[in-house]
Amino acid sequence: MALSKNDRRLRIKRRIRKIVTGTSEQPRLAVFRSNKEIYAQIINDATGTTLMAASSKQKDIKAKGTKTEIAAIVGKAIAEKAVKAGIEKIAFDRGGYLYHGRVKALAEAAREGGLKF
Repeated sequence: MALSKNDRRLRIKRRIRKIVTGTSEQPRLAVFRSNKEIYAQIINDATGTTLMAASSKQKDIKAKGTKTEIAAIVGKAIAEKAVKAGIEKIAFDRGGYLYHGRVKALAEAAREGGLKF
């Protein structure tokens, strides 16, 4: 039987998570994308803590535009928070999504914001 779209994504996500882990020196930037919103978290997997987060639901980010443009704004916001906290190197976790569209826009905006990955 064929896997559902979500089951396939979760299988890819587990495969990625075997490789990509966040440490205190290089935390993990995890992306979650729903149909309406996009969320980004910077996580230290060694302690299991979320260091900072940004999403399209935040009042300061709630902008008009396409979902891709909003994803870029979220990427810039998470990069600003990370640089302010002294984090420059991260490991990017695309969460089983293809590196395309909103995920790519968020990643490229985070790079422009000063994060290296």
